[in-house]
Amino acid sequence: MELAKKMLNASAPLRWTVLVLISGLLFSTYWFNDCLGPLKSLMESQLGFDSSQFGLLVASTTWANLALMIIVGGIALDRWGIRKTGTIFSLLATGGAFIVAFASKGVFGQDEGTMLTWMIVGRILFGTGLETVCVMVSRTIVKWFKGYELALAMAINVGFGRLGSAGTNFFGVDIAGGNAYTGLVFAASLIGLAFIMFLAYLIFDVKIDKQRSDLAEAEGSSEEDQFRFKDLTNLITNPSFIYIALLCVAFYAAVFPFIQYAPDLLVNKFGFSLTLPDLSGLSFWQKVAAFFHNGPKVTSLIPLGTILFTPIFGRMIDKKGKAASVMIVGSLLLIFAHLSLSVINSVAIGYLGLLALGVAFSLVPAAMWPSVAKIVPENRLGTAYATMFTIQNYGLSAFFWGIGKMVNVTNPRIVEQIQTTRAQLIANGVSMNEIPQRIEELKATGVIPPYNYTWAIFMLVFLGIISIFLAYKLKRTDRRQGYGLELPSGQEGVPEAS
Repeated sequence: MELAKKMLNASAPLRWTVLVLISGLLFSTYWFNDCLGPLKSLMESQLGFDSSQFGLLVASTTWANLALMIIVGGIALDRWGIRKTGTIFSLLATGGAFIVAFASKGVFGQDEGTMLTWMIVGRILFGTGLETVCVMVSRTIVKWFKGYELALAMAINVGFGRLGSAGTNFFGVDIAGGNAYTGLVFAASLIGLAFIMFLAYLIFDVKIDKQRSDLAEAEGSSEEDQFRFKDLTNLITNPSFIYIALLCVAFYAAVFPFIQYAPDLLVNKFGFSLTLPDLSGLSFWQKVAAFFHNGPKVTSLIPLGTILFTPIFGRMIDKKGKAASVMIVGSLLLIFAHLSLSVINSVAIGYLGLLALGVAFSLVPAAMWPSVAKIVPENRLGTAYATMFTIQNYGLSAFFWGIGKMVNVTNPRIVEQIQTTRAQLIANGVSMNEIPQRIEELKATGVIPPYNYTWAIFMLVFLGIISIFLAYKLKRTDRRQGYGLELPSGQEGVPEAS
């Protein structure tokens, strides 16, 4: 027992230091993952990508994981541990990110098809690393915080990811400065810096593993680390795990793809600006009004709000429980959000919808991820989280591409007009850096009409309905299996008597 008291994770300052070191990877990978959204219009006019090609590029992030690469990564995590797995997959994410950036510069070829192909290759490599890195970070948090402030720590970790999403939406256009390559290489560099932070964390990981080994030896026990395929079978036949995994798919497929398209949606549906106007000479309130009428800046508030609210909700769930009930509430908010941003044409209601989406984006993750740690033993969490991320990627891939395809299908004349205008500008000798500005001017004057996003976003309402059903089934199943999802952190449930 004396050894247990001296464990490194018994020190609160050290626990939170570790959280900061490993959360850098979540911040940077989310920044890069979402950096294409603010650059959509720029890539359309500068690189010649239409909405369908853009959706294909975004969706390619998930392709390797559709081939079960995350499960491979999760099994590797359970077999090899955090150090080896984290290093390999962090390097994959970093390398893939730089390939995307260099491809947008024309390093591998300057024609549209070659650029798109190599950017897709880079996103596939990035996506292969991204999801396993997310699994690894979640597993690391459980390792350090189980028995302490687990839901709060996971919520703050989610907050780091949301900060990355908010940062890329808020600053992405400004950092790019009219050149997609600049924005992409900056985003890739952030992952490189976060990898260095992860290497610093590994010093503590070596020490705590040594302590855990000594403690197990002193208590005459040992941890069973050898992965068996029976563990995977048991996992995917567990009703509670099935419901929470499917809920993960439905919920995140309604959020992450939306965020990629939200800046363009706000510009086209509500007439928001793509870039901020010159603010010099404006009063404070005029500057505020300009900010709240800018598509990328307003979109950044969705993940930015979760940085504050997710830890609050996480702490609430630590103390009060009600995780399954919270997921039901979050799913209801999701439905309202997408209805307000699709079929309703009111800017005020649209703002309420974005607020509702932000709250839902805080509530559900704060409840979902700690719940998995109650359902699955710690030494199989790598496989569990990996399985969830794998299934989630099928939904993300479908809707990343599906929204863009729906925009093209419902706006064929506008797509053709933009492509024709771009070709004419190139023929007239207009530089690639000037083309985006020219096309935006034509959009602003109404020569090129705005896209209609109604049907593209309305599709997401059905995902909210599915999420409510799954959260309700999870709540009922938990009563029978007794994992204690409705109980505070540290309290165990009791299976319902049959």
